[in-house]
Amino acid sequence: MPRSVNHVASRARRKKILKLTRGYFGKRRNVWTVAKNTWEKGQQYAYRDRKQKKRNFRSLWITRINAGVRQYDMSYSVFMGKLHGKGIELNRKSLADLAMNNPQAFKAIVDLVKK
Repeated sequence: MPRSVNHVASRARRKKILKLTRGYFGKRRNVWTVAKNTWEKGQQYAYRDRKQKKRNFRSLWITRINAGVRQYDMSYSVFMGKLHGKGIELNRKSLADLAMNNPQAFKAIVDLVKK
């Protein structure tokens, strides 16, 4: 009895990956083994970078807060310590946004913390 192979399903699997690799350079787009490896590695990077994105934004917010606070002769760590000591519950994202886009409100917070 001849061997039965489901060509329809295997071709569909390959086409699905090759469709996802459209726009890649050279053999990465149309050679099955290379495209498959490239796509899988890209998925690993995507997973890793979803985590790193959160770290990068937190770092950016801290840098912006530090730059805003330095204008008032204070360091970031001292500012955050006093902020929590006063019981002001503002997160870094909103503090960074105030420092960038609303300097008057940020100055009011710094003055409140300095007292």
